[in-house]
Amino acid sequence: MFTIGDFAQLGLVSVRMLRHYDAIGLLRPAHVDPASGYRFYEAAQLARLNRLVALKDLGLTLDQVGVVLSGSISLAELQGMLRLRSLELQQELSASAARLRRVEARLRAIEREGHMHTDDIVVKPLGAARVAVLSAVAASYDSEDIGPVIQPMYPDLCARLERAGVPIVGPGIAYYTPADGDAVNVHAGMPVNVAPSAAYDFDVVDLPAVPTAASLIHRGAMENIGASYQVLATWIEDNGYRQDGFAREVYLDCPDDQSAWVTELQVVVVPGS
Repeated sequence: MFTIGDFAQLGLVSVRMLRHYDAIGLLRPAHVDPASGYRFYEAAQLARLNRLVALKDLGLTLDQVGVVLSGSISLAELQGMLRLRSLELQQELSASAARLRRVEARLRAIEREGHMHTDDIVVKPLGAARVAVLSAVAASYDSEDIGPVIQPMYPDLCARLERAGVPIVGPGIAYYTPADGDAVNVHAGMPVNVAPSAAYDFDVVDLPAVPTAASLIHRGAMENIGASYQVLATWIEDNGYRQDGFAREVYLDCPDDQSAWVTELQVVVVPGS
């Protein structure tokens, strides 16, 4: 048998927790010395301790853990529960990391307030463009909603174009159109020189020419694009224009390192009324 201290070390828990588990009946010592009151545990009890801690880490209360343990949960069932919880925790970590990146991007935009320059904005017409397109709906224009929708669309579109034998003739173009409520239609496009065909598993769309657009080159990851849009918004307002629809994004250079991306932001503008 093992003393409570030794058993705690082997089970990777504290002595305090073992005493607590004893007090609430989840893990009784195999033997308690009647004279000293010292608790002693057997090696076989590590299996119950492992299940107890694993279930607690799944988010179950100790009362719920007791119910599960009393039902003699199988090893396979416990493994399945742990795998599911592991996946949930990974997703939570990914979501938290994404939220942190968005907070940092907003902070950078705030820090740049008062130091932003609109000199790099170019006013120009946009020529008509024929693009192969995949489309999907995002819940809103929030980057948290747009990113997961648009990111897988370009690899998918490029693979479809390759299968169809359709060459890409220019940089990717993303554009957006309103949907119901806050939702946004997300369109991932690649310039092509082919006519629309029912044989394709993508759409071929002609984007119309635009008389006037305010254009700005954004350098860096898309998660930091808010500061560049803020520059554009300031310029549009200061120069007596108003925005006419969602912006287009032209991906001029997209290396593996997103911090080195180069994206042209194009906002269609009309004289303000």
